[in-house]
Amino acid sequence: MDFEFSDTQHEIRSAILKHCEQFPDSYWLDCDRQKAFPHAFHRSLAEAGWLGIAMPGDFGGSGLGIAEAAIMMQAIAESGAGMTGASAVHMNIFGLEPVVLFGTDAQKRRMLPGIVAGIDQACFAVTEPDTGLNTTQLKVRAEKRDGGYLVNGEKIWISTAQVANKMLLLARTTPLDRIARKTDGLSLFYTDLDRSRIEVREIEKMGRHAVDSNLLFIEDLWVPDDDRIGPEGDGFRIILQGLNPERVLLAAEAIGLGRAAIRKAAHYTRERIVFDRPIGQNQGIQHPLAKCWAQLEAANLMTMKAATLFDQGKDCAVEANTAKYLAGEFAFEACHTAMLTLGGMGYAQEYHVERYLRESLIPRIAPVSPHMILNFLAENVLDLPRSY
Repeated sequence: MDFEFSDTQHEIRSAILKHCEQFPDSYWLDCDRQKAFPHAFHRSLAEAGWLGIAMPGDFGGSGLGIAEAAIMMQAIAESGAGMTGASAVHMNIFGLEPVVLFGTDAQKRRMLPGIVAGIDQACFAVTEPDTGLNTTQLKVRAEKRDGGYLVNGEKIWISTAQVANKMLLLARTTPLDRIARKTDGLSLFYTDLDRSRIEVREIEKMGRHAVDSNLLFIEDLWVPDDDRIGPEGDGFRIILQGLNPERVLLAAEAIGLGRAAIRKAAHYTRERIVFDRPIGQNQGIQHPLAKCWAQLEAANLMTMKAATLFDQGKDCAVEANTAKYLAGEFAFEACHTAMLTLGGMGYAQEYHVERYLRESLIPRIAPVSPHMILNFLAENVLDLPRSY
């Protein structure tokens, strides 16, 4: 049992933190205020070769694992970029794992290099307005035609669709009343986001204003056969392969965000003088911050355990879900504690922790709620009856 990073992992963390120094807090605050996607940040990571960290070397990537990708994403968030910086590249890092695992060689050569180079930006079009996490009940329809499919329906909470030119789309190819098992009948596509057939309507939301979330209204979108990933009807089983690494990366990003908040708060307490002494000298200030630090470190151990198990080809569903649960809850507590530590200044945008607090709700809620994770753990760890 080795808890130490390898030399390569240390180098990744140091290099990303150094890279992010060129994007100070003011950059992220401006992006948030202006609701402007951080194109310069995304482009800089692409030019430096970081977007392909977990992609196969044959297609322009670095061929490293989810553990290394988690270290990278955590460092991005920890630098002060928070969930805005992480979300700007999150889909590019793990989202095309289904193509890597189930795509043909021709599909990989056509689809992966553009993502690695930053030429293409993709969104993940799965969730629908009336289904939530009940993915097997998706209704967006992909009807078979000669040479391809005609797609119609609605998707919701689709991040980066305002700037994406590609999308990973899960759609129903067999009606619900004609399937033998509820997991059948869904197919996965990686295709163009054709704006002449897709209306992208942004959702105004609480935080992470620079990285958009959207409703998609799809009308007669043509998707050629060559854009289907894997066999028809196997889409649900294919996307399951990406759920655990996504939870690992979200957990890593949440921990990075929490660390950024605690760092800001600790710095403030050393500088803020009240009653002729720094407020950081008071145990009422010290103890909550120290507690948050310990909680984040514990969550990080579970996150790296899950990532390591995944890279070893072992089952990590329990660890990945636990990591996401702990990181989401503890990152929120860290950001909330940081705001309370700064008092009134914590409510001011120029001190940044209010932005961190708003963003901390994202990994707490998405892509699966803490309540559903507890349901999963109760059923799969404690052998309790399924509650839904």
